[in-house]
Parts: sequence; structure tokens; C-alpha cells
Amino acid sequence: MSKLRVAVVGYGNIGKYAIEALRVADDMEIAGVVRRNASVVPDEIKDLKVVSNIDELGKVDVAILATPTRDVPATASAMLAKGICTVDSYDIHGGIWDLRLQLDAIAKKNGTAAIISAGWDPGTDSVIRTLLMAMAPKGITYTNFGPGMSMGHSVVARSKKGVKNALSMTIPLGTSVHRRMVYVELEDGATLEEVTKEIKADDYFAHDETHVIPVASVDDVRDMGHGVLLERKGVSGKTQNQLFSFTMKINNPALTAQVLVSCCRAVKKQNPGCYTLPEIAPMDLLAGDREALIKSLV
Repeated sequence: MSKLRVAVVGYGNIGKYAIEALRVADDMEIAGVVRRNASVVPDEIKDLKVVSNIDELGKVDVAILATPTRDVPATASAMLAKGICTVDSYDIHGGIWDLRLQLDAIAKKNGTAAIISAGWDPGTDSVIRTLLMAMAPKGITYTNFGPGMSMGHSVVARSKKGVKNALSMTIPLGTSVHRRMVYVELEDGATLEEVTKEIKADDYFAHDETHVIPVASVDDVRDMGHGVLLERKGVSGKTQNQLFSFTMKINNPALTAQVLVSCCRAVKKQNPGCYTLPEIAPMDLLAGDREALIKSLV
């Protein structure tokens, strides 16, 4: 069976870890890396083809979109229109359904498929929440993130005028309530007051308690660790007080990238269209013989 040719679009934190995961995936090969400035090639990917346009890579089966979330709709639309399947970690929860509708039409028109919001939340945590609801249809699920670095929130904070660098930490307060601690390096002439106003006004931060703290160096406080505690208390049939919990402590970009790489397998097994991770059969994420997988897992 031929290997999947996978391109990585973007080479930030997720792109770097996606390359690492692809290098150890026996059923895939790296078609290349797409970056805005293809003339700058980090040492660790000098053995790969680095281009500014995916058309320069020849045949590509799947593109991993390791771009900022707000670039995903346009980038995915363009890739799908070229006949390339896409996977992404779009993390604006309130926009996922609209993105699914948008990309579903493009994918079906071009005979391609997309899996969106396929990180760990949204993504694998979404699958866990789905399973917990199946086990206790009536009840409440609490998703408690952190403590740890939020990549999406950090990217948004860095994009604000007057911000040289930023790190957004998520602190769980319990029952799905969180505090955002945003550490910023200010550009010369920028004021903390104006930067704070810009950050707090963004939809990423507007719904949580947010504190913006100036630091001399973001690198001195950066830690890519993160985690989640999912809790559900509910009812199975007529039986009350069913209690479930799922927890993990992880390196944020490494796990996101691994889920995206696993989704490269799954997306090629789907009919044309756009899907979220809970809609995908978990077995489709795995490499190997279906019979052997079932015998070992079921």
C-alpha cells in the first residue's frame, strides 16, 4: 500500500511537532513544508522541501493546516478546491458549525474531505464528552483546562498592536470556569493599558476573567505543558449519581500535532465532505490491519 503524502502548512509550534510525528509514521511520507518565507529553512527541516506554494510539492494527499486558527477557513477552502484533503485544529468553539457547513460544500464539490477542529480540545476531548453523554444521557459535563499554555490564546494576544511577544496561561477555577493570565512583552512606546484593553476585547478573552501582566521576557515564563479534567455527573437509564472523570497532563503542541497526523489517515477514509472528530470512527485514526486492531482493542 502506498504511503500518504502529507504536507505541513505553517511551521510554528504545531508545525514543528507535526513534522516529528510524521517522521515516525510508517504509513506516511512528508511531501514538504509550506511557509510564507520559504527562503528561511530551519536546520531541522533542511532535508525537506520547503516552499511558499503547495503547488510546488507535486502530489499531496493531505495538508495539515498548522496555521493560526483565524487563517484556517480561507486556507482550508483553497486546499480543498485544489483536490487536497485537509485536517486542522480550528479552536473557536462558537464558529465550528459554520466552518463545517462552509467546508462541507467545497469538499463535496471537489471530491475531497476535511476534518476540522481536530486537536485535543476541540478534538479528542470532544470525543470523550460524546462518550460520557452516551453513558449518562442526562447530566452535566464540566471541562476544566490547565493549568497550562493555551496556544490559540497566545497567538491572539501576540497579534495585538503593541505586543512584541505573549503567553496566555489558562488557570482552572472548577466547574468549567477559567482565569486567563496573559504575560506580555510590550513594544517600545506601547502602554499596558491599551494592550490590556485590546486583549480583553477579543472574543478569545472576553468571556473569562483575564489578567494582563508585563514581563521582560516571555521565554523566561513559557511552559508548553497543559492538561484537562473532564467530569460528568449524570443518569444512566433511571440510575442516578453516575460519576465519570477523565484527566491528562500533556505537552500542548505535541499532542495537537499527533492528533492531526492521526487524522490524516482518517480523512482519506471518509466520503467527500467535512467532519468533526466525534463523527469519525476511532479506528479510522489508527494504522494497521483492521482485524488485528479489533482483536487487540475490543
